[in-house]
Amino acid sequence: MVMGDTESCSSRAVDFVPSQSRKQRQKVEVFNEVLCRLRELNIEEASFPTFEDELWAHFCRLPARYAFDVNVERAQDVLMHKRLLHKARDPASRPAIEVRLVQVHSASDGNRVGSVHLKFARKADAQCSDYPNKKRFHPPPAFGTSSDIELVHEAKRGVKDMDVVVNGNLIDSRLMHEITISTNDKPKLLTQLTSLLSEVGLNIQEAHAFSTTDGYSLDVFVVDGWALEETEQLRNVLIKEISKVEKHSWSKFHALYHVRELEQTGNKLASSHVNIPSGGNDVWEIDTSLLKYESKLASGSYGDLYKGTFCGQDVAIKVLRTEHLNENLQREFIQEVSIMRKIRHKNVVQFIGACTRLPSLCIVTEFMSGGSMYDFLHKQKSGFKLPFLLKVAIDVSKGMSYLHQNNIMHRDLKAANLLMDENGVVKVADFGVARVQAQSGVMTAETGTYRWMAPEVIEHKPYDHKADVFSFGVVLWELLTGKLPYENLTPLQAALGVVQKGLRPVIPKHTHPKFVELLDRCWQQEPSLRPEFSEISDLLQDLAGR
Repeated sequence: MVMGDTESCSSRAVDFVPSQSRKQRQKVEVFNEVLCRLRELNIEEASFPTFEDELWAHFCRLPARYAFDVNVERAQDVLMHKRLLHKARDPASRPAIEVRLVQVHSASDGNRVGSVHLKFARKADAQCSDYPNKKRFHPPPAFGTSSDIELVHEAKRGVKDMDVVVNGNLIDSRLMHEITISTNDKPKLLTQLTSLLSEVGLNIQEAHAFSTTDGYSLDVFVVDGWALEETEQLRNVLIKEISKVEKHSWSKFHALYHVRELEQTGNKLASSHVNIPSGGNDVWEIDTSLLKYESKLASGSYGDLYKGTFCGQDVAIKVLRTEHLNENLQREFIQEVSIMRKIRHKNVVQFIGACTRLPSLCIVTEFMSGGSMYDFLHKQKSGFKLPFLLKVAIDVSKGMSYLHQNNIMHRDLKAANLLMDENGVVKVADFGVARVQAQSGVMTAETGTYRWMAPEVIEHKPYDHKADVFSFGVVLWELLTGKLPYENLTPLQAALGVVQKGLRPVIPKHTHPKFVELLDRCWQQEPSLRPEFSEISDLLQDLAGR
């Protein structure tokens, strides 16, 4: 019996009380509407006695934003997602992939991402006019279009052709491929998939990524760059390439977890500790019996950070959880130790030592009692005043100038990775994804965090140390405003905006003109136009009055 909702197709509403969260109520509303539409369409599956419970279980496996992103006009897409997630449970049918042509309407002012109201914008029965040889209709994407374009659905069933006009301009309608992938969830899966799609030659126009509560993923991409008539070929290519990645990752993971077995066979390559390349006579291997743990400072997916002491000195101890150890984590651990033990500068967090003996992997650094700039910013809930901002920026620019002079790129510069000591000195920290710059001066692997990432890195193009300068520009804006960059966009939408629209954070009015000029130079689209950190340091010191 449905209480207070005579139009509902479901009894699900009685499961909830008035105190439930707004998001939960909205999820129930979307679920009910999807269920109603599926039954109205006389879909056989929707008539089964257990269907309602199965559909609700599907919504509950996924985060709340899945319901908010679902296009209820395309309720059948929910069934497709449900089917792919079910297939992903079987290793023989994993990865589960659906590829189809969709019709996308887009609009832009040509300069930046903005809101555009479209009337009669998307139609499930819109005919494929771009590809006349196929006499078929193409649906809109499963999740509509990116949040920077607002669609107003006013089309009624049976409407076939209509003009789409915004401020006197005709809105483009294009056919693209929509790729839906379900497989085992794992760290950095989204990064791997976006990289793979780029390597295949696809341009991502929109992306939605969801992780289920039981360890699977549902990732949806709208792409162009592939011949419209070769949809099935695209699916076959993706299955082959993603399977390769998964097989490679598993074989490495499997090998890593069987180090001790290799030792027993006498394999000379096997070792009970992580092999860090030698770099001189410095002694940095820590005897863990000398470490005293006092309190946990933070906890992440792959490890924990503790405050402790080493030989009476306050230290920070980053402990890697070996139950999550895989090839990528091992490589990041090795590179962080290899880089940190070579550098010493007053504006770079000082490395003290590491334990590389399995299963106790940890990195020990000086303890930064002032915490991170991110935490500092968000405690005061506003940006820094110019004098303090300049002081922080000068410290960071000096640390980064030193790193670049030693051919080290940080690749993940953001306020969360800037720490302050008891004397107020700010230092660059977290070298988990740092790299020694290649002899050629360029690199191509994507890393870092999307909101701070340089456009050339996002696009998987060759890049150099100037990618750090772009990130530093975003950090300056972060320190100035106290806000999250592109806070109204998802990280991937922000990344696409940076590349395709030249999107940059909005600089507040009344900002010092010299500071505005520096920001504009740091986040130039063309890397060669960005300044070196040595110049940035001088500019900041001049602005601060030396």
